[in-house]
Amino acid sequence: MALPSDQVVDALRAAGEPTRLRILALLSREELAVMELCQILDQSQPRVSRHLKLLAEAGLIERFPDGAWVFYRLAGAGPVRALVDHALGLIAPDDRMARADDVRLEAVRGARSQAAASYFTQNAGRWDEIRSLYVAEESVEAAILKAAGPGPFERVVDLGSGTGRMLTLLGPKARGAVGLDLSQQMLNIARANVSQAGLTRCELRHGDIFATELPDASADLVVVHQVLHYLGDPPAAVREASRLVAPGGRLLIIDFAPHSLEFLREQHQHRRLGFNDNEMEHWLLNAGLGKVKIATLPPATQPGLTVKIWCAERGRDPVRSAA
Repeated sequence: MALPSDQVVDALRAAGEPTRLRILALLSREELAVMELCQILDQSQPRVSRHLKLLAEAGLIERFPDGAWVFYRLAGAGPVRALVDHALGLIAPDDRMARADDVRLEAVRGARSQAAASYFTQNAGRWDEIRSLYVAEESVEAAILKAAGPGPFERVVDLGSGTGRMLTLLGPKARGAVGLDLSQQMLNIARANVSQAGLTRCELRHGDIFATELPDASADLVVVHQVLHYLGDPPAAVREASRLVAPGGRLLIIDFAPHSLEFLREQHQHRRLGFNDNEMEHWLLNAGLGKVKIATLPPATQPGLTVKIWCAERGRDPVRSAA
């Protein structure tokens, strides 16, 4: 699909400024909040916000509020995105400014990961207690079992296993199961819980949800339970999880609907305050899954968190329905 010449000119004009080109390059790595961009670019918020406004008006980036924060990401697929990708591809790999920005981006990621790791280390022993403050686990787990289907499953993969609750819930229906987590403290607790449940065919591994190193199409059930809201690049995690789903298999993503409980970000390292259905469905369909079904579990009291379960299958005809 071609663009009108005036739109091409607007896009080129928006991208044709050093700071704005730097912003586009950074957003090609992952979605970022305004203050993170300010930190990387070493510029004031008003100045960075002005650049972001011009890029958004030209259709090069997308703006989405998330509680008190505002995130930005590159525009989706289309001629404008193709123009951006082409422009970024012309930047030399050893460009001094680009490399310096990459170093500062890694510093931001490192600080984010360190804060999260410290939080998980301090709270690993009472993780289920903390989680129970937000959701009614019995109702959620019943909905998860319904969405997963009756089984038996040849192989279950649980990404971001935490204390291993999904493994102990779904493991009895699986001939084999693998749980990955970056936190050794969590893995130790998960191993104890899996052993106590008598599940001898569950393997716990230290692993990264963005690069699991597991084979393509190797699981008929993949679960991502209360993980995405901690991540800097949720769609990348969805793509990696989807890659593991075998033909006829399912991916379950359990997380929160959009909410405004900022204390979860401030005290519990939540990066995103929930996800809306259109956003999640877009990621799932783009990752090659279909037949998306959505279950909604509202909180018993207010203010509270609405839990969502998005279930998608490896199929050719994406059909959306709500449960």
